[in-house]
Amino acid sequence: MHPSTFTPAELAANQKHRRWLDIAPRADGGMWQLPVLCVRGAQAGPSLTIFGAVHGDEYDGPEVIQRVFEQVQPAELRGTLLMLPVCNVPAYEAIQRCSPIDGANLARVFPGNPDGSLTEQIAYWLTEKCIRGADMLLDIHSAGLAYDLPNLVGWTHSEATHHKAGEAAARAFGAPVLWAHPAPVPPGRSLSAADALGVPSFYTEAPGAGRVSAETLRIFVRGVFNLMHHMGMMNNTASPVPAPAALELVGNGNLDQTVLAPCDGHFRAEVGLLQSVTAGQRLGAIYDLLGNVLSDITSPVTGRVVLLRALHRVKTGDGVAHVV
Repeated sequence: MHPSTFTPAELAANQKHRRWLDIAPRADGGMWQLPVLCVRGAQAGPSLTIFGAVHGDEYDGPEVIQRVFEQVQPAELRGTLLMLPVCNVPAYEAIQRCSPIDGANLARVFPGNPDGSLTEQIAYWLTEKCIRGADMLLDIHSAGLAYDLPNLVGWTHSEATHHKAGEAAARAFGAPVLWAHPAPVPPGRSLSAADALGVPSFYTEAPGAGRVSAETLRIFVRGVFNLMHHMGMMNNTASPVPAPAALELVGNGNLDQTVLAPCDGHFRAEVGLLQSVTAGQRLGAIYDLLGNVLSDITSPVTGRVVLLRALHRVKTGDGVAHVV
């Protein structure tokens, strides 16, 4: 099915639907496709869109989305639950963050271009067919293969109506760490595409390393059901009770702006996730293979450690830590 002909609201009500959307031809034959899972409720109601694997090495989205799809019952649902377990299929197949086809980062090219590269085409159809017209966007991310992050939700903070709605939804989700990002939204993100369309949105992060822990699954699956209850989408079912947040952070949330490795070597962290640090404090060091220190890694600001390099081997310019 070409995405131009795909309209979730026209799918049969009170049913679960699986679809493949054809994006562009593959060089070796066949089509690059997007997998779509959609649950149409028995009654009319809000529309919730959930993205997974916008980065190809982040597996929380597929794991959470498939479990939610199995568990939610159309007869108990008001409205439409539209979920894409893997948005970046080329990167997912290559087990890497960005597309091997055009080298692009899907999370930096929204709202995309229908005549652009493969990644830009994917972003375009995600924007036009999945974000436009939705009442809420949830983008499920994690730390990928090379990094470590806590389980958290983040949103854009301002007094704008759609930002306030995104914050309320993020809080209802029930993650242990909350992260507010003062507006504006950095360009190229799914959240910036939602922002331009006035669609409330928020995102998640989680530990990476190519696996999804039982704790992350518990928090995130429960969180999606919390979100649907918050949006008034669940009918005749008891609302789960979210756990109280353990920590609230404020910062721009741009994880492209990390502390960078100044040289190649073996990185060893000396702090833990969410640890409080002061400006100038040593976060760790880069060593050679004889154990000699090549470079100290220090914090540029006073705050909390929210990201650490989990893959010890680093090359010059790799991110090693982020403090907010």
